[in-house]
Amino acid sequence: MAEVYMAGDFRNGTTFEMEGNVFKVVEFQHVKPGKGAAFVRTKLKNVITGAVLEKTFNPSEKYPGAEIEKREMQYLYKDGDIYYFMDNETYEQLPLNEDQLGDSLKFIKENMNVKVLSYKGKVFSVEPPMFVELQVTYTEPGFAGNTTTTSGKPATLENGYTINVPLFVNIGDTIKIDTRTGEYMERV
Repeated sequence: MAEVYMAGDFRNGTTFEMEGNVFKVVEFQHVKPGKGAAFVRTKLKNVITGAVLEKTFNPSEKYPGAEIEKREMQYLYKDGDIYYFMDNETYEQLPLNEDQLGDSLKFIKENMNVKVLSYKGKVFSVEPPMFVELQVTYTEPGFAGNTTTTSGKPATLENGYTINVPLFVNIGDTIKIDTRTGEYMERV
């Protein structure tokens, strides 16, 4: 039996069911105004659709907790529009489509271990490692002395995605990316 949360006990990362959907608390704040009742101000993310909403709760409202299953899996390969993952314990293969993968596609490559998130058996997201290292397959050469621009330049990575990198990054370099922000961290 999943636990029940009172809104007053919400913390970042708490997952619960409300109105037939599953939400994760992204931010919360307990507010005790001078007059009137205390309340909890939250920013919630719908874990299935990714939509973010802000909602206030009475601290005594109760919601059932949602059990999110995370399974360690390895990304094997892509065939057409289907991406194949293998369970690291059972070796079963799991086919997923782009809708189920979302933004994580930008950060994964073949043979990389990821966490596959599901709710009641329905996969809704793939979580790449917090930091990934990918090789640059194409970028314009950097220019010595070109320091007027701080925005960097686009670089295409080995998995086909493009991100902005500093001017000194070249083809063949391996770079580290923070998958939470999608930003370049450093050259490896």
